Amino acid sequence: MSDPSASTPQLVAAERGSLVLTDISGYTSYLLGTELEHAQDVLSDLMGVVVSNLQPPLHVSKLEGDAIFSYALDGACGASTLLDTIERSYFGFRSRLRDIAHATSCTCEACRQIPTLDLKFLVHHGSFVRRDLAGNEELTGRDVIVLHRLAKNSAADVLGTKGYVLLTDVCVEALGLDPVALGMRAHVERYDDVGEVACCLEDLGERWRVESERQRVYVADGNASFERLLTVPVGRLVAWEWMTNPELRSLWQSDGVLRITPGGREGAGVTNHCMHGAEVVVEHVEDWRPFDYFTKSYEFPGVGRMHWTSELEERAGQTTIALRGEPLTGDRLEVWKHMEDDVLSGVEHSTAALLEHLTRIAKE
Repeated sequence: MSDPSASTPQLVAAERGSLVLTDISGYTSYLLGTELEHAQDVLSDLMGVVVSNLQPPLHVSKLEGDAIFSYALDGACGASTLLDTIERSYFGFRSRLRDIAHATSCTCEACRQIPTLDLKFLVHHGSFVRRDLAGNEELTGRDVIVLHRLAKNSAADVLGTKGYVLLTDVCVEALGLDPVALGMRAHVERYDDVGEVACCLEDLGERWRVESERQRVYVADGNASFERLLTVPVGRLVAWEWMTNPELRSLWQSDGVLRITPGGREGAGVTNHCMHGAEVVVEHVEDWRPFDYFTKSYEFPGVGRMHWTSELEERAGQTTIALRGEPLTGDRLEVWKHMEDDVLSGVEHSTAALLEHLTRIAKE
């Protein structure tokens, strides 16, 4: 006797997360106005750079011509990691454009027109259903439609640039961001079918300029006052999230962490207060290179401001975290020697707790 449930369609539960559509601006004009074979090689190369920088933490669902559709389920990454991923992808794209232009002596139109290309990101948050269709993942739902409607927008005219990120207000709220504090520009798009979509805009070209001019602050291996190594059984992205997200840090760090720089995003220029009993240790983020390393500075009596670099390297699914302090000389070094054991014992206590948390996560 046949099972009557065998022919009954199975309901697929809706999920929630951030939806990202990454689109190469100027793609159509570039293809129409240049040699097709060479243009396709350039575009394929650029798409590869963007895809490799998006995932993880984003999961690339499909390539849609000149666009990349990706998403991150709720809980997969925090706001800072998501925005860092977008900027990392944009910086990788711009770096590759620059390298191609500098490396080639070709005078064909495909090479001459490379500087006309740019990259935009559309980010929304909502619910969707993931289905398997003929071996391919397909996302459906109203919020998926809204995201794709946003591909046609007036942001480039408003900002005066084709390289930007557009985040819907729904997404901004879901991520807990403060767009005013982050310097984003309020904007509204209107569509016949989905209606009015309030959003915020950020000029990625300006972010690229700042990034290109920003000085690195990095304590190198072999040139440090101290170094501590910790290997954790998770990938680099998970380790980065646990080391930088204030809410997650509070679960393993012996000090309570309070972000005092507004905006809801970590990065260079952010200031945090670490509460150690009645004492307050102020940390300044001096350099921020997701997901390779970050450098913070701390004020110690008699030592002054001291830079600490945390560097992450992933191998075979594990991540080695190297914590290094800047080299000291003279009176600063002598004062540091008297406090080093106490300071680093607190660090070792915290990193042991971090290892415990990440080991548990790896087993889940």
